Order: sequence, then C-alpha cells, then structure tokens
Amino acid sequence: MKCPFCSHLETQVIETRVFEDAASIRRRRQCAACSKRFTTYERSDVSFPAVVKKDGRRVEYGHDKLLASFKLALRKRPVSTGRIDSAIERIEEKLLNLGLREVPSSRIGELVMRELKKLDKVAYIRFASVYRSFEGIDDFRALVDEVRK
Repeated sequence: MKCPFCSHLETQVIETRVFEDAASIRRRRQCAACSKRFTTYERSDVSFPAVVKKDGRRVEYGHDKLLASFKLALRKRPVSTGRIDSAIERIEEKLLNLGLREVPSSRIGELVMRELKKLDKVAYIRFASVYRSFEGIDDFRALVDEVRK
C-alpha cells in the first residue's frame, strides 16, 4: 500500500483489529521509507440501492452524505464517533437487507430519525426540523412534546 506521507509503495502491517461486527478491519501500517504510521480500514464492497429523491431523480447511495447528516445533527453534542458509526452501520444493514434496487430518500430519512432519537434527543429534533420542513414554533412544540413522552 502506498504511504500517504512519502508515496513509497512498501509498508508493513504492524497491527490488525477486527471490529466487533466482523464487517470491517482496521490496520495500522508503517512505511518502510519514512517510518511514519497510518491507519487503513477494510470492508467488503457491497451494492446499496439507488436513492429516489422527492423529485424523482435517482442518485447513488452515499455513505459520506449520511455521515455528514449525522455529524451536522450531532454537532456539539456528547455522542462518540463509535456510536455514530454503529448507527450508520445499522441503517446500511437495513438498506441492504431490504433487497431492493431502489429506496425512497424518505425511507432513509426515517431510519436516520429513528437512530438519532436513540442517540440524542436534541440532534433528533434538529434533524427532524429540517427533514420535516418545520414552518413555525408549533411544529417544534409538537415534536418536543412527542419526545418528552
């Protein structure tokens, strides 16, 4: 594997760790030329269903987009990266298990809201306010009342 620091092609794996779900592997590597260390992650390559947007467009599923949505909703909230990664993995597993070639973006949005509600109520309300296009304080009040139950 090419070193990201000096571009040398020879690196050595110095540590390998399989994640609990056995779906991915973390490897610590060291460059033979510059001796710097870096981390790589391996996971199986799977095909996610295409996402059908509200306007009918079909776009490729994007892990990074899902992660960005979580990070935005959870900004400055006390939720670890590990818990975020686990939530995303659960969503992706559900998407794969659907066995569909296409999935509406609304389905993904609902899955995200379900996971955020478990992780952090404030993040859930943040996401829901944008996702459901809140127009006034009454929309917020209704959601806060729902969360309090």
